[in-house]
Amino acid sequence: MVGSVCVVLGVVAVVAAFQLASHGRETQSLPQFNLQETPISRETRGLNSYAGIIKKAAPSVVNIYTTRTVHMRQMPNLFHNDPFFRHFFGPDFDQRQGHSFTRKQQSLGSGVIVSTDGYILTANHVVDGADQIKVALATGRREFSAKVIGTDPPTDVAVLKVVAADLPAIAIADSDKLEVGDVVLAIGNPFDVGQTVTMGIVSALGRTSLDINQYENFIQTDAAINPGNSGGALVDAEGRLIGINTAIVSTSQGYEGIGFAIPVNLARSIMERLIKYGKVTRGYLGTDIQSLTTDLAQEFNLPDEKGALVTQVRPDTPAAKAGLQSGDVIRQVDGKAVTDSQQLRLMISETAPGTKISLTILRSEQGKNPVEKAMTATLGTLPADLASRGNRHAPSEETAPAMDALDGVEVADLDANFRRRFNIPGALHGAVVTSVEEDSNAAAAGLNEGDVIQEIDRHPVNNADEAVELSKKVEGKSRVLLRVWRGGGSRFIVVDNSRDK
Repeated sequence: MVGSVCVVLGVVAVVAAFQLASHGRETQSLPQFNLQETPISRETRGLNSYAGIIKKAAPSVVNIYTTRTVHMRQMPNLFHNDPFFRHFFGPDFDQRQGHSFTRKQQSLGSGVIVSTDGYILTANHVVDGADQIKVALATGRREFSAKVIGTDPPTDVAVLKVVAADLPAIAIADSDKLEVGDVVLAIGNPFDVGQTVTMGIVSALGRTSLDINQYENFIQTDAAINPGNSGGALVDAEGRLIGINTAIVSTSQGYEGIGFAIPVNLARSIMERLIKYGKVTRGYLGTDIQSLTTDLAQEFNLPDEKGALVTQVRPDTPAAKAGLQSGDVIRQVDGKAVTDSQQLRLMISETAPGTKISLTILRSEQGKNPVEKAMTATLGTLPADLASRGNRHAPSEETAPAMDALDGVEVADLDANFRRRFNIPGALHGAVVTSVEEDSNAAAAGLNEGDVIQEIDRHPVNNADEAVELSKKVEGKSRVLLRVWRGGGSRFIVVDNSRDK
């Protein structure tokens, strides 16, 4: 949508994050959930009312009110020397300028009761940075102070707990069994008008690359979702929880027919880890990956564009120990098909460290059909701080050789100056791109200044001279496959020399 933005929902944005210490934390037993994993009936039948469904689900959806203290500094007044102002504001007017002060900031969201003993699922950004959290039942007759059990900002999931018994816990469905076209209802408190129900359908499943959360697998719906709905319930036609409402795509920050919910299977997985351990640890394979395009699938002689293309295998990682190589395409994990890189990333992150997984890959050599291979890997723990992505700086003005087959591209050897300017690791080999003409095929393919060319048509590049020689060997080819390093990771690029400039 042109000019649209993804907006996390909530009346007031809160920016600070809760930090939970897990030192000395005892393992907590999980609450009893009402799981109903059979899919809904999809027989076509007339339905005149959803009132019965809402009566079953709505009592489980709560209002969440948060308060936090904001520290601010008073700006000096430009008229502090004016006698007129000093007369009206007193002799200590000067002393009050520039002093800090605090004020209370309130925000509103929704949540869902998932156990009778008071566990509540909501969106992390609803409670982010709050000093106080109040939870009110849908009837408005009961209100509780809530404790944060844990938060997971990468998925925007938070778990709260209130001290209560016999609360109306919602039934939980299996979100993996949803289908596009299923009827869904969103329940929450938009704009603080009171509990509101809207209806729509599942518009799409598995939405990723929206830059809302670090890990994404959204349910998309056209059920009206607005600020204040965040953390509320998305339920199926039987009133069972299938998602936690979290964001919208909008040009006005209001409802425009595209809303997103975190699938309940993902939210429940995060919740269980937060309850048991107080934090979320994620599996780690140790690869850089990218999704396949039509051009890349053709270059690797693949039957289709399904899977995740390995662009780099980091040393001494589970991937390296398993035997994965750059250019491999991961097609399955534990027998489950991998559609793209985002899905693989989510699958690995949801698997506990130390788990042994089976991988099905396609490996191809240049000019040969790919061969299917099976391998196993034991996942490590995702490092807290992966390689940081460096800032771009102006390219060197040193003379750089041009590359014949990649018209409009100039490269140079990696020296200390380039490594410092582009934050390139000392162990990385290749030829740094110093110039790319704007109207060149390489620029159209996405090659940028500061990229490091590591391979040309699957042949390794160690320096600028090798890059030039290899480019001469592929001169005349309509398509050239490059592997390039950029900002902390590697990726493949196909330069199409057959296109009109």
